[in-house]
Amino acid sequence: MARRPEADNPLMREVEAFLAGLARTASPATVSAYRRDLEALAGSLAQGGCDDWARFDLTLLRRFLGGERSRGQAPRSLARRRAAISRFAAHLLQAGILSHNPVALTRAPRQPRHLPKPLDADQLARFLDTPHDGSPLGRRDQAMLELFYSSGLRLAELAALDLGDLQPQRVRVLGKGRKPRQVPVGSRARQALAAWLEVRDQLTGAGEPALFVGARGARLGHRAIQKRLAQLARERGLAEHLHPHRLRHSFASHLLESSQDLRAVQELLGHANLSTTQVYTRLDWQHLAASYDAAHPRARRRSDDQGDHR
Repeated sequence: MARRPEADNPLMREVEAFLAGLARTASPATVSAYRRDLEALAGSLAQGGCDDWARFDLTLLRRFLGGERSRGQAPRSLARRRAAISRFAAHLLQAGILSHNPVALTRAPRQPRHLPKPLDADQLARFLDTPHDGSPLGRRDQAMLELFYSSGLRLAELAALDLGDLQPQRVRVLGKGRKPRQVPVGSRARQALAAWLEVRDQLTGAGEPALFVGARGARLGHRAIQKRLAQLARERGLAEHLHPHRLRHSFASHLLESSQDLRAVQELLGHANLSTTQVYTRLDWQHLAASYDAAHPRARRRSDDQGDHR
């Protein structure tokens, strides 16, 4: 079998050591994405005559990212590569190979804000209330749909759920950066989960910890969940494409419309920064300014301040 070109690159030895450690906590898809990004970096450095990570600095980093940009890499792809390199550089720093992380000295590229349109609440309710056939797979699919919308979970968070993560009225999840959080589970989702758990053993044995399993009894993968949601949308007559992120976005938008509590939505979504939630829910800063003006005692201008003070 032909050797991969990067196999002769001495820089790849440290990359492989990093990826081996990453594989213990990250999904195969994440490891694969990191491999592509770091192979691109190592290949570029080797072509430039660099064969030692100790020489990796801000100049080489900017040269690589600039080359990627000139080759037409989209801002989102550049941001992903930058994040992968930053995590790898942190590994090099911890190993004593680097004295600092050069990525910390760069700015992330601006990304276009392409957000999915939230589904209409009534339309989504009709979709979720459409009866299924009562089979084990039908009950499983209904439980996944209800849990996605009830708790605003990411695809990776739902796929990674184990039986032990379920509590009477909440679910424990590991979010981005493996940050744990607890999210409430609504009554309809609890009913759907109970119906699924009644028949789950028909598909899998007692040794399988995964909450959601496929027809062969193993944990349901990301791609399988995405395909099931798209198929259910077609079968139930939903005129729009359905994917997990759109259910999460609908959860956030509908909850914010009802509660106007941006901080609570931030906690439920597992966002580290409030600005991420603001973008996610399409809540513009004009609305926040109006709320501030209405609520803050020092924000409202006195009537005698309305005149012309020249």
